[in-house]
Amino acid sequence: MRSTPTKAPLSHPGWQLIPGQLLGLALLILVALGLGSMLITAGGLDLSTVLNSRYLRGVVWFTVWQATLSVLLSLALALPIARALARYRCFPGRSALLRVMELSLVLPTIVAVSGIIGVYGRQGWATGLWNEWFPGNGWNLYGLNGILLAHVFFNAPLAARVMLQSLEAVPPSRLRIASQLGLRGWWLWRSVEWPALRPVLPGLSALVFTLCFTSFAIIMTLGGGPKATTLEVAIYQALRFEFDFPQAAVLAVIQLLICGSLWWLVFRQRLQSSLLPNRQLSHGIPLKPWPIQSVLAGFLLLIFSLFLLLPLLAISLRGLPALLAMDTGTSIYEQLLPATGRSLLIALPAGFGAVAASLLILASANKTKHPILKAIPTTTGYLPLIVPPIVLGTGLFLLLRPGLGNHAQGWVLVALINSLMALPFVIQVLRAPLTSVDSHTLRVADQLGILGWYRWRRIYWPLLRRPMALGLAYGIALSMGDFGVIALFGSPGQPTLPVLLYQLLGSYQVSAAAGTGLWLLMLLVGIFGVLSAIGRPPAHQQKNGSPQSLLEPKHA
Repeated sequence: MRSTPTKAPLSHPGWQLIPGQLLGLALLILVALGLGSMLITAGGLDLSTVLNSRYLRGVVWFTVWQATLSVLLSLALALPIARALARYRCFPGRSALLRVMELSLVLPTIVAVSGIIGVYGRQGWATGLWNEWFPGNGWNLYGLNGILLAHVFFNAPLAARVMLQSLEAVPPSRLRIASQLGLRGWWLWRSVEWPALRPVLPGLSALVFTLCFTSFAIIMTLGGGPKATTLEVAIYQALRFEFDFPQAAVLAVIQLLICGSLWWLVFRQRLQSSLLPNRQLSHGIPLKPWPIQSVLAGFLLLIFSLFLLLPLLAISLRGLPALLAMDTGTSIYEQLLPATGRSLLIALPAGFGAVAASLLILASANKTKHPILKAIPTTTGYLPLIVPPIVLGTGLFLLLRPGLGNHAQGWVLVALINSLMALPFVIQVLRAPLTSVDSHTLRVADQLGILGWYRWRRIYWPLLRRPMALGLAYGIALSMGDFGVIALFGSPGQPTLPVLLYQLLGSYQVSAAAGTGLWLLMLLVGIFGVLSAIGRPPAHQQKNGSPQSLLEPKHA
């Protein structure tokens, strides 16, 4: 009797590796061409222009300083929030709070800034109460105060969700032993919580630092003057208003060196952390806290919830009357509807492109064993974190500026850059489901000759249906909320929704700006709702459970 081979091939290398490798090489070449065009335009790395300019030295210092402070404040707030959510799992509104925390990742920056102005601005709710309680306090939202407040609003929820995922991934056996031993306070932190958080903190800190370092819309709206200018804004000003291409190229290279060095240190230590939390978290073993801890945790979660919800409430309360008071004949609707069409025209190709590129990159990385070939798609997936979009946009602008003759070509370039910007987040959504197929299933599929379309339809599609819909929603939302790249390539006369909102805020049309922000927020919620319904399995699979649905992991 012929023996069965102990190890059947789990994949068929060859043509299946080519698309992902070619895509990774193409993206690397695209980035290299953009950076090369900056160096050629700048005539080399002449850093003396920055060293000899007091203003540019101040820009570099302020960029690093505000990003560092934002990281410290965000993590300092996220850590107790994550610990409180990990210990108390059954209070009313917990799931709603987690969903609101997830919203911070895709909430358009300019929309959230308009809500923050409505709460903490000169005429804001919180500012009025603060002035009554502490008259003459000198609070001013514009400047470093507003920048840090906005960065904490965006990054503390994301950091708390990632930390919460790490805490809930602690093995139940360890939690059970800690509960039986009655560990509390310092001993619980030292033996259980710190070992779970330590591996993700370097990557999480690098992620938050990069997001704050490359922040654009927040600085443009809340910076308050030249003293609060970052590299992103200085690059934009040099290109858009001063036409100083060498200075823009030098600043972009400095920004690339700082961000690239940071991520090189993270990858050198082989430290990786999820950029997105799982949608469903496991149920751990409850630990016995001290009574005072329950009171403090409840108060902290209440304050944190108000911190997240008040700007969203301000957008809704101010925007809804503005939308209801408008009719289709007003000038704002004449701007709002075309801006919506332009945003969708850019966001939909960017979202589909990000999902398709992520699938090809992950498939190529999973199938190859060669370290160099495996590094190409992996590096490509993290390029938007190493090379910020405004830097890539600067290089491509310098490379293609003789040929950018109309707005349509600029929109294509914006869609491409937005697709690259969404790659790290879409890859994080698709990575676990795509790699969750066990080797036994793949071996049986190989022996039965299930390849090509049938392999995708029977094995991968049930696992990837919902994650692909979620990844598409993330890609579309990130592109629709983009303000930095479209501000560089777009035209003020043909704005997208974020640019239109910025223009309305700049012209002090507060009511129209609130209506535009609410419209954009409602549009994103509708997109997530539609894609969530599309990604939901059919009713007969949910009720009866098909063989395909049995393969779906719990975290998908």
